[in-house]
Amino acid sequence: MSKFGEQESRGYDRRATKLLGGLYRHIADEAAAATGTGGAVLDVGTGPGLLLAHLGRRRPDLLLHGVDLSPHMIALARANLAEHAAELTVGDVGALPYPDNSFDLVVSSLSMHEWPDPVAAAAELERVLRPRGTLAIYDFRFVRDASMRSALGARFAAPTVRRKVVRPRWYPIGLYAQWSARAA
Repeated sequence: MSKFGEQESRGYDRRATKLLGGLYRHIADEAAAATGTGGAVLDVGTGPGLLLAHLGRRRPDLLLHGVDLSPHMIALARANLAEHAAELTVGDVGALPYPDNSFDLVVSSLSMHEWPDPVAAAAELERVLRPRGTLAIYDFRFVRDASMRSALGARFAAPTVRRKVVRPRWYPIGLYAQWSARAA
């Protein structure tokens, strides 16, 4: 996973705020619907925390957590989430700094294509999910995902691992893919 420096982080925050609000709203709607009252949510590759901010506005009852490899992104996320109670941590998807069975929902948006080791990522995602927890990964539709699908298939029950194209009405030129799985 690439580590954004301060300038790259600020640039991404500006672009994401302008261009990706609709995608984050869409994901937040799906995450809100998929999580029970008081559920714990982890956003992997949280970047500037925009997804968590949308989710916090919809569901203030949720326990929000975000992890990102870049300390600069985490600093931006702290600023963007000032009005929300969220725990933000610098960390890598291949070695998540959380105990086993910590989250009801693990979500990631537009970071999977940066993960260097899909096998380690899938193992960690499974480890931190609670039994019957949900994993939802969103990324660009054109991302090569065979190794990630294989890694998820080795960790999660095959019928629960699926990929679908997200065709947002609010952003007709954007096609994204969602990979989802459910913990046993």
